[in-house]
Amino acid sequence: MSKVRKPMTAKSKQPAGRAPVAAKPAPTRTQDPDGTKLNILEVATREFAEYGLAGARIDEIAAKTKSSKRMIYYYFGDKEGLYLKVLEQAYGRVRALEATQDLDHLPPRDALRRLVELTFDHHATHEDFIRLVMIENIHHGSFLSQSRTIRELNSAAIDTVAGIYRRGLAEGAFRPGLDPLDLHWQISALCFFNVSNRATFSKIFGRDLGTRPAQARLKRIAVETIERYCTA
Repeated sequence: MSKVRKPMTAKSKQPAGRAPVAAKPAPTRTQDPDGTKLNILEVATREFAEYGLAGARIDEIAAKTKSSKRMIYYYFGDKEGLYLKVLEQAYGRVRALEATQDLDHLPPRDALRRLVELTFDHHATHEDFIRLVMIENIHHGSFLSQSRTIRELNSAAIDTVAGIYRRGLAEGAFRPGLDPLDLHWQISALCFFNVSNRATFSKIFGRDLGTRPAQARLKRIAVETIERYCTA
């Protein structure tokens, strides 16, 4: 006659002579709010630069981050708030880069050349920044104007140019009568156009202006143009 098999209990599963194995606690998620916000901003920068404010979607941004849609709203409020923080970060990086150059300790003409080179190289390697600025111009600067941070950052940029110009003027290296804002405009224009219109110029005239030799030549021209503007 066959024996009836008793159902196996949790206790009967343990091998004889071995203590029961304690259950492992569920893993907890590491809290890193700064890292989470940075990750969101990096992804959002690419999305806004590619699709603009209207075309970017929070769902898509969340899907490409290590976070969630709920956390994006928690940290930034809404899509417009996230967009504004992206702008602040983009401008902040340019100004931070300028601050690392110690331009005050260079002779004025060297400092001016270095500033133009720095701006040219930054813009050439940060196309997202150029696209974000173009998008904000489409919105007539309405979001940028809401940010005290950006106003302070760009005031610092004018202060940098003004300091170089004052020193050069005092030494007789620069001509009198120039407005530091105009000088900043000219530097920005030459370096910005190199990225914003490179594709169209290359297609229209059949010359690839993005090659290394072309970029080196255009940077040299930008430096010489600004230097001659200040010394003519």
